[in-house]
Amino acid sequence: MNIQFEEATLSSSYSLLGSGFGSEELDQDLDPEDSSPSSSRPRILLMGLRRSGKSSIQKVVFHKMSPNETLFLESTNKIYKDDISSSSFVNFQIWDFPGQVDFFDPTFDSEMIFKGTGALIFVIDAQDDYMEALGRLHLTVSRAYKVNPHINFEVFIHKVDGLSDEHKIETQRDVHQRANDDLADAGLEKLHLSFYLTSIYDHSIFEAFSKVVQKLIPQLPVLENLLNIFISHSGIEKAFLFDVVSKIYIATDSSPVDMQSYELCCDMIDVVVDVSCIYGLMEDGGGCAYDSESLAIIKLNNTTVLYLKEVTRFLALVCILREESFERKGLIDYNFHCFRKAIHEVFEVGSLFEGSVWRPTSSSGIKQKELLNGF
Repeated sequence: MNIQFEEATLSSSYSLLGSGFGSEELDQDLDPEDSSPSSSRPRILLMGLRRSGKSSIQKVVFHKMSPNETLFLESTNKIYKDDISSSSFVNFQIWDFPGQVDFFDPTFDSEMIFKGTGALIFVIDAQDDYMEALGRLHLTVSRAYKVNPHINFEVFIHKVDGLSDEHKIETQRDVHQRANDDLADAGLEKLHLSFYLTSIYDHSIFEAFSKVVQKLIPQLPVLENLLNIFISHSGIEKAFLFDVVSKIYIATDSSPVDMQSYELCCDMIDVVVDVSCIYGLMEDGGGCAYDSESLAIIKLNNTTVLYLKEVTRFLALVCILREESFERKGLIDYNFHCFRKAIHEVFEVGSLFEGSVWRPTSSSGIKQKELLNGF
């Protein structure tokens, strides 16, 4: 494998990447009187029975914990709030609910819990008897839907790494059928559940979380269209717009996502950050592992090229293309410059910490003709 790596003199944001999601972690009971600025941010709720893997998912995706380390996590006994906005494009709070908490107790304010929620992820342990989990799933989503029908309801059929491919498909079919039958019996046919097979031991959990987050980004159609224009004018086969720290892709082009290609791109981000941490930092440990000049090219032995470039301090464009197409690197770089400029026009960089994601500026309604002329 031939690796080319370029890194500019590094500036001051490494502390964000080097320490994972280093924002303040609130390990506390739910407080209805919480009026801090972070409490008004949209929420993603992690719910499910005890030992279903909720905390492990959060730690692996947002705190760069290795899957093997999660074996030593203690069971969650309080509602755990994690504000990830300070080091990620995704500007949400993750609320991890302990499985034993009865949040439908009359004294518990379900209105406050679900009103500001963007997505509710219910985790089901696929290696356990999931009949009780399905009952709790129905109770949870039906109550949440009555409070806020605009919540995206996501079901992670988790820990499938120990199942055969046939068993995975059968489990997903059974869970899907039973859950939707319960909703139909309750007259909740309009309530839509999305199902994902996940494991922390492969990239399926990152792919599933990517799908969840994409539904919460109002600018997603614009981002997808920009990527389609970029790859069609550059001879690129596939492109992802990644949140660097979490390895969640917030957008991709309209071609189908191949899991192997996604895994290659995730691994490339790890290589870029790790190599930069080793060789790119100053002697005193200062600097950053990822900045405006970050660039990496990996040439595989099957004539495939992986190409990564910085888009913003949180986002990277990772492309897959053939070696013969990469011979036109000057054209690709020019098109990337136009793409990057368009992204910065769609999102106001100065508003990273306001709202669910970057807020559109007055120029976000860019005409497609102007974008095409740029390329």
